[in-house]
Order: sequence, then structure tokens, then C-alpha cells
Amino acid sequence: MIKVLVVDDSGFFRRRIGEMLGADSEIEVIGYASNGEEAISMASQLKPGVITMDIEMPGMNGIEATKRIMKETPTPIIMFSSLTTEGAQATLDALEAGALDYLPKRFQDIAKDIDEAKLLLCDRVKAVARTRVKSTSKPAIPVNKTKPQAVSQKKSEAPVENRPIRHDRSIKFGILAIGTSTGGPVALQTVLTTIPANFPLPIIIVQHMPATFTPTFAKRLDQQCEITVKEAQDGDQLKPGVALLAPGGKQMLIKGNNGEAFVKIEESEPSLTYKPSVDITFRSVSRVYPDKTLAIILTGMGADGREGCRELKNLGSEIWAQDEASCVVYGMPAAVVESGLADHVLDVSIIGQQIISRV
Repeated sequence: MIKVLVVDDSGFFRRRIGEMLGADSEIEVIGYASNGEEAISMASQLKPGVITMDIEMPGMNGIEATKRIMKETPTPIIMFSSLTTEGAQATLDALEAGALDYLPKRFQDIAKDIDEAKLLLCDRVKAVARTRVKSTSKPAIPVNKTKPQAVSQKKSEAPVENRPIRHDRSIKFGILAIGTSTGGPVALQTVLTTIPANFPLPIIIVQHMPATFTPTFAKRLDQQCEITVKEAQDGDQLKPGVALLAPGGKQMLIKGNNGEAFVKIEESEPSLTYKPSVDITFRSVSRVYPDKTLAIILTGMGADGREGCRELKNLGSEIWAQDEASCVVYGMPAAVVESGLADHVLDVSIIGQQIISRV
């Protein structure tokens, strides 16, 4: 049984979440807290397997409570937030504080009915429950934009489970393409803050994220990274050292040719699960950079990206996947690895340095 602590200042919302979780035979709600202080105390006493946490609460809010819990009683936490610009900023703060995932408080924003909402919530709880979380006493990722750093020439010391990459200089990449979902915001920060401002390739990123979140997330990454990061707009040219983040709720395609590629933003078909979709973007990349793509799949639930990687791999491009130990959810990378598509499987902490050594 997965034991869950529900934290929210609204009695109605606590009961609603409790009923939805209680309908799953693998989940047991073991307690309810109405504010951040209660959440910290009950997390220590009850040792839940997962905590659902509201962001906005009187007194100590969910972000501060998350920081304390992750320092004192590390526990997988799912945040509930509003799908607004303010909600995006708070949610990203919560993820940096140690929360693993987030869901909107208005379930109608992501589900067509209550049954679909129950399934989504329970699946998210089960996914993060498998994650081993550690104390987050380390400092936050610094803002590097005004302080360019020299790139170390020392070879990264990979964990024993990571195979060293042989540097084949005959391979010349034309683009770096990254796909990710659950756990992606922090993983992307880890990777992209390593990359220097003079990086010679264009970068495209597909992160499963709501439309109201991607502008805020792109801005935050831009402030933290030496490279330029922006939310992609229709017609944007691909340029070295510039990372384009797919806008939420739409599909991002790469058009043109190897020398003059650009972004095409299209409305997504309502029937598609992922908006944006890694598969759709990666397939479009394969037509422009068939054997010149370095594609990386980071942490995420599901299998989006597998078929796009398959197409790139078949055309001669190179595929990397984040390893299980460093993933929040080993879903998307596992789908790539288990299909035999990954050339290298790496801890997220060394991916950035390995990218630099290869281009």
C-alpha cells in the first residue's frame, strides 16, 4: 500500500482528494493537514510514502513546507497549483524546493471527467512513490547569465553504472534535441547550466508542460544558463547557443534544411495525449538532420519520444537516455533503453559535460 498525506487548507479539497485516492486499492490516505506547519509535523510522525501539497495556504505555504520536509523528512511530494502565470512561478519554485511533480487544482483542465481525473491522480502518486528522494540541503542552482565560466577540460567521473562515452570525432552533430516530462524542469536545469554561451549547436527542448507555464519556465532557464533560452515562436530560426522550448498546448516542428532550419508551431490535434509531443518534434528533426542529431531523453512518465528516437536512430543519429537512478520517473528513458535505441545511458549530473565533450 502507498500511504499518502493530503495537505490543503480547504476541507472540501482535502475530502475530494482523499475520496479519489481512496478509490484505488493500492493507495491509503493516512492523514490530512490543513497548513504547512501541520504538514511538517505529520510527515515526521506518519512517514507517508507520498504527500500531496497545496501551494497557497495561510501561514507557512506549500513551498516553504516542501523545503522543510525535503530537508528533515525527505518524501515524494506532488504539488497542486493553478494554471496561471503566478501559479507557474510558484510551481517551479516548488519543484526547485524538492517537489517531484505537480497537478492543477482544477481537474477539468487536464481531464474530461472525474474518472479520468482519478486515474491520472492515482497514476501520478504511484509513479512518484517509486522514487527515492534525498535531503535537499544543497544550495539552489545559481544564476550564471552574468558570470560566464570556463569549461573544465577534465574528464567527468561517471558513476560505475554509466559506461564511458568513446569520442568519435568523425560524427559531427548539427542539433541537440532534448525531450522530457515528469522531473524535467530540474533535470533540464542540471544539464543546461553546464553548457557554455559559445555552444556551437542549436538546441530544441520538448517538456510536457501547460501553455501558461512554458513562458515562465523558458525565462527562468534563460536567467540560470549561459546560453540563451526562449519559448519557441513560429518562424524562429535555429541558431547556435540558443535553446528553443516548445510552447505548451501546441506542437513544435523543425522545417527547412541543415543550414537554415526554423521552427513551425502548429495547433495540436485534440486527440493527442502530449501537447507538445517529443515524438512529433523528433520526427520532424529527423527530416532536417537525419544523421546529425544528438537526441537525449530525460526523466518522464510514459513512452513519448521512443518512436521519434527510433526514426532518428534508423537514419544514423545518436540517442542518449538518462539512467534510472537519477530519474524522477524512469518511464520515457526506459522506453528508449528497453527498445534498444540508446547509445548511452547516463546519470543526469554528467550529461551536460558529456555533451560539451562531443561537439
